[in-house]
Amino acid sequence: MQSHLFGRMPDGMGVQAFSLRSSTGLSATITQYGARIAELLVPVAGGERNVTLGFDQLEPYLTDRVNLGAVAGRYANRIGGGRFSRDGREYRLPQNEGRNTLHGGPDGFSYRVWQAEPDGDQGFPGALDAVVEYRLDGDALVIDYAATTDAPTVLNLTNHAYFNLSGEASVLGHMLHIPSSRITALDAELIPTGEIRDIAGTPLDFRTPTTIGARIDEPNDQLQLGGGYDQNYALADAPRAAPELAATVSAGGILMTVLTTEPGLQFYSGNFLSGAPFARRSGLCLETQHFTDSLNKPAFPTTVLRPGERFASRTVYRFGAG
Repeated sequence: MQSHLFGRMPDGMGVQAFSLRSSTGLSATITQYGARIAELLVPVAGGERNVTLGFDQLEPYLTDRVNLGAVAGRYANRIGGGRFSRDGREYRLPQNEGRNTLHGGPDGFSYRVWQAEPDGDQGFPGALDAVVEYRLDGDALVIDYAATTDAPTVLNLTNHAYFNLSGEASVLGHMLHIPSSRITALDAELIPTGEIRDIAGTPLDFRTPTTIGARIDEPNDQLQLGGGYDQNYALADAPRAAPELAATVSAGGILMTVLTTEPGLQFYSGNFLSGAPFARRSGLCLETQHFTDSLNKPAFPTTVLRPGERFASRTVYRFGAG
């Protein structure tokens, strides 16, 4: 593993980047700022290809609001109304998407040089000690998350990498498979209604591998809400003991297989990317996580973490020819 100075924060503090390489030639660059994947190089015929959207310096990340390659938290995805109740107390959070809280708020984990944060950070209870570990294992990038707390809290962590396997301008030609026929149905603000909806036979059904662009503009209330795919797929009713298949995607001769212990997978087709250098739908996200707004939906798998408990989660991105 090699490290180098990635850049300096406005207060002069240096931020490190770390380069990893496996025996198969897979390599990754990870930064302290947001614990982000800045680059992921996959071996291809005649060389290697970067399959994630990112920057080679710190400064563009300081104004990035689409969470490029970041670990999103303390609570990934949307929290309806920017509030939740736990143990008889209501907590109000910073709202950064209309009246809702997205990916931990405007100063979430994506925008931190990673370190322990005090009780009450971003309105969440408890002093949280969170660790993310990246490692390369042959042809796979493995991400392990762990966390403990000193007070009851809620937690939902994911990586928000935008993938583009082909290197082309759009991901609409990528072939996608998601082995689930259920999503958490959304309201007009992209907040789950609480319904787990069967999507068999709809444009949201990827149980048969299909190109992303094949049905993205078909009439469908859920697709139209987000201007394309932005859905949480229910993979299981609870976290799994070991990583299981969440998705496969292929393009440009590369096959990526996603495995996770998490019960949900957010598939996002990059609908809100805009302008240089990353245009609309130039990257896709496959975010392994708990269901959106679980902290306000008692029927969803719980995201509560209490003192004495240890949160642990693993996601694997495996690469091969395809």
